[in-house]
Parts: sequence; structure tokens; C-alpha cells
Amino acid sequence: MSAFHYAFKVKDIESTRKFYMELLGCQEGRSTETWIDFNFFGNQLSAHISTDFPALDYCGKVDGVSVPIPHFGCLLGKAEFERIQQKLEEEKIDFIVKPQVRYKGKTGEQLTMFVFDFSGNPIEFKSFLNADELFLDN
Repeated sequence: MSAFHYAFKVKDIESTRKFYMELLGCQEGRSTETWIDFNFFGNQLSAHISTDFPALDYCGKVDGVSVPIPHFGCLLGKAEFERIQQKLEEEKIDFIVKPQVRYKGKTGEQLTMFVFDFSGNPIEFKSFLNADELFLDN
């Protein structure tokens, strides 16, 4: 098995379930009153309730677009990316970075979009035109 585990802060369990399960279609794993695990596209997210949320820094410059740091996300096939994009648009979720093509016509060309979850965590969704170019220099 090759997957990552990421633990992060959320404001509450109820809105976290709504975002990750209802909007993104993630399955719930184990949970308590203060944390919840999700199958995040084959990876384990562990959301823990907190009241301490540091300010984001938009110091990331990627293909001319400022992106929030830190952030996390996932790599998806094109159909899954488009399904999630459509669901986010239907639910009128604001995009930090609207769906767009990054590195158009270059090595590593990809679809990308950023949103905040309901606790203010920035999440990026990507879909590479050619998955073999994931780690190649453009």
C-alpha cells in the first residue's frame, strides 16, 4: 500500500463531515467527538477539532498565480476532477483559484483548482494531462 496520512485542524465535526463526505464523496473512517478520519481519494485524512488557526500566507507563486501555503490536495483523473468541479460549482463553493489549466502546452500541463473547506483549510485538486509528467521538470 502506498498512501499518505495527513492530520489537520477543523472547527467542528459536523461541517467537516458535510464538506468531505457530502461534497467530495469521501468515506468516513474512525471517529470520536474530537476527530474524524476520511478516505481522501485513497489517502487517510485525520481532522482534529481546534480553535487555533494560523493565518495563511499566499507566498506560493505557481505559473504566475499566488496560492495559499500551507495547503494539501490530491491528484485525480480528469473525469473525477470534472465531477468534483461540478459538485463544488453546484453547491456555490467559492474558488480560491478558479478551475484552470496550468503550464498549458508545457511538460506537466494540468487542471487545477483551489477551495477552502468549511474550516478554512485550502485544498488543491489537480489532474495531469499526462500522469507520467508528475515529477518532470517543465
